Amino acid sequence: MAVTAATRPVRKRVVIIGGGFGGINAVTTLGKFPVDVTLVDRRNHHLFQPLLYQVALAVLSPADIAQPIRSLVRNHPNVDVLMDEAIGFDLAQRRVKLKTEVELEYDYLILATGSTHSYFGRDEWAKLAPGLKTVEDATEIRRRVLLAFELAERQMMETGTHPALNFVIIGGGPTGVELAGAISDIARLYMASDFRHIDPSMAKVLILEGSPNVLAAYPLDLQKKAIEQLAELGVKVRTGAHVTDVQPGYVMVGEERIDAVVTLWAAGVQASPLGKLLGVPTDKRGAVLVDCYLNPPGHPEIFICGDLAHFEQDGKQVPGVAQPAMQMGRYAAKRVGRLVAASLGSDGSGKDAQFRYFDKGDMATIGRKAAVAKIEWPFKAHWSGFPAWMTWLVVHIFFLIGFRNRLSVFRQWAWTYLTFSDGARLITGSQELPGWDTQGDHSGVVTTKPLDMNSPKT
Repeated sequence: MAVTAATRPVRKRVVIIGGGFGGINAVTTLGKFPVDVTLVDRRNHHLFQPLLYQVALAVLSPADIAQPIRSLVRNHPNVDVLMDEAIGFDLAQRRVKLKTEVELEYDYLILATGSTHSYFGRDEWAKLAPGLKTVEDATEIRRRVLLAFELAERQMMETGTHPALNFVIIGGGPTGVELAGAISDIARLYMASDFRHIDPSMAKVLILEGSPNVLAAYPLDLQKKAIEQLAELGVKVRTGAHVTDVQPGYVMVGEERIDAVVTLWAAGVQASPLGKLLGVPTDKRGAVLVDCYLNPPGHPEIFICGDLAHFEQDGKQVPGVAQPAMQMGRYAAKRVGRLVAASLGSDGSGKDAQFRYFDKGDMATIGRKAAVAKIEWPFKAHWSGFPAWMTWLVVHIFFLIGFRNRLSVFRQWAWTYLTFSDGARLITGSQELPGWDTQGDHSGVVTTKPLDMNSPKT
């Protein structure tokens, strides 16, 4: 029988929410299948989050680690990109409700909206201790860190004193360790000769971690190596330190007050709120409980990927990092492709394997030439120091999306490494820091002879 418009099967519609690692890997894989795909994200770019802290500390610019989503899918004519935000679902009618009041119908839905900061019920701390998840977060952290040095220089010139440059990071996971090491690096190496009246190398960096260990997900030997390398950078680590309050210019650990010109948050995350809007079981972080096919209970047409998925393997929850998100996105796309083939009567579609995470290892950079790496593939090894740092460098450049980004990042890193200079050290926005005016009353004040601002320059 001839195939006519009336008899031709209608192409299946796939909606992907989220343009992170899970969503991008899903959409580029589905671009090869006979389906119509719509990718929805409230931003127009895909962000390489593992390098976001380097934007926050002025080593890289945002464009080095971000790529427009449309450019990533331009070679897939079956993919549409919609800059919008999902706010709800009608699972019975298979529709996604968007903020612009548009509703998208789907045959298959892939959710990969990641996670956000968790302040453990103290959301008012967010303005005083920003976390690091977006480009906006990174530029705000960069503003605060660099502004602290600028304000200290100005105050020293005007009054002969300035608050002690104490930087406090709450949380000793990979993000906290990376931020601490990078602040130490820029203070000791990259800005050491840039100021005339303050000594940036006198800046102090403190990590406050509530659990007994930093980098708790890493083996004990790498945890110890991390602490040793942090100490070499001048970073102090306090474990078992539970922050009870965050205020402008200081934090409280129990009854102890710790002054801070900048406070940063790296202590907790929670899943995207979209997970709870599905009306399916979630864990205490809001992550959706999924089965071996990444489906929530009773919904084989929905796939949950990345940080939003609570997936357990060999009795352990798979971590919410880039590797699992990428693998989940590709798996979900291939699974959809097989289900579509099955609906069209193709052979072999029933041989679909369950999702299994292939752990290649974990790495965390600590500073210039300092890192720890737990390698699981192609061999097992625990590295630290320069070998781990070089491995981290090569792996991250390899996984950057887009040749231009790889070239740009490599060039910038090489230049920074060889010349001890930061090309992205720009301060934008407000010239105020929370609590700066209250710092001068405390014991950490640095003093010197005031500069007479009215005297003629010589």
